[in-house]
Amino acid sequence: MLRPPIATVSFIDEYCLLYRSMFEDVRLYECFKWLHLGIMSPLPRKTLPEIAKLNGLKDGQSLHHFLRDAVWDVAQVRAIRLHLIGQQIGTRPISLCIDETGDVKKGETTDYVAKQYIGNLGKTANGIVSVNAYAVALNITYPLLFKIYKPKSRLKASDEYQSKPQLAVQIIHEIQALGFVIERVLADSLYGESEAVIRALEKLNLPYIVAIRSNHGVLMAKGQRVRYNRWRAYDQPLAEHPSERRHIREIIFGHRRTVCYYQITKGSTDNPDKADSWFIMTNLEGNILDLL
Repeated sequence: MLRPPIATVSFIDEYCLLYRSMFEDVRLYECFKWLHLGIMSPLPRKTLPEIAKLNGLKDGQSLHHFLRDAVWDVAQVRAIRLHLIGQQIGTRPISLCIDETGDVKKGETTDYVAKQYIGNLGKTANGIVSVNAYAVALNITYPLLFKIYKPKSRLKASDEYQSKPQLAVQIIHEIQALGFVIERVLADSLYGESEAVIRALEKLNLPYIVAIRSNHGVLMAKGQRVRYNRWRAYDQPLAEHPSERRHIREIIFGHRRTVCYYQITKGSTDNPDKADSWFIMTNLEGNILDLL
């Protein structure tokens, strides 16, 4: 008779039970739960040895075996997770956030590790980078999909190089195919400056607000000029922090278009180009302040 799995924390056990059918071996199922407990714990370094110690294990070998050699299907785990998120969100429209993140890694033992720009560090370092998609609904953030960015220098024989914007376009198509109702797409300037991303969003008829560079080019007819509307103040809500006072103004290139451009600053409006400011582009209709 199959023994019952070792209990952990009730909410971890309740959540992991939804994946129980994936694991024929109770020991693999326990490793699955122990990893979840480690991820949710306040451990400053979530390494396998530290997670093993947290769970009262002698070492991290069983967890290492689970991740490297055990028979289980990560695609099935992902499918169950996305199904559960879909049930939670239902038909509520989501804000789809496209972003990239990275982890610093030593050496080149891990696939696709290379010296590259790590966005969350704000600098170039040796590490691995992924393009990620999150859903925001009712002020709750749900992780949806990610794809590992594979630098040209680390491609395998079976790999085909794809840029980060190309990966983002794939992710957007996949999320829409899953049935999520996308109210708007949010992304930083890497994707806002990508013609492939913007064209894909327009083809899918998806509203977007994306960051753009200060030197973003806009075609204008001869004789037209650039106009800067007056600044408007607003308070930006921030998670776990007090609201922040900011100012926004519209920039009109010639005539107002379907796509609109704005400058936002957290600093002085007297000299915004030298303050902490940035630019956004959107095809959303209506008052921009209602959309931020």
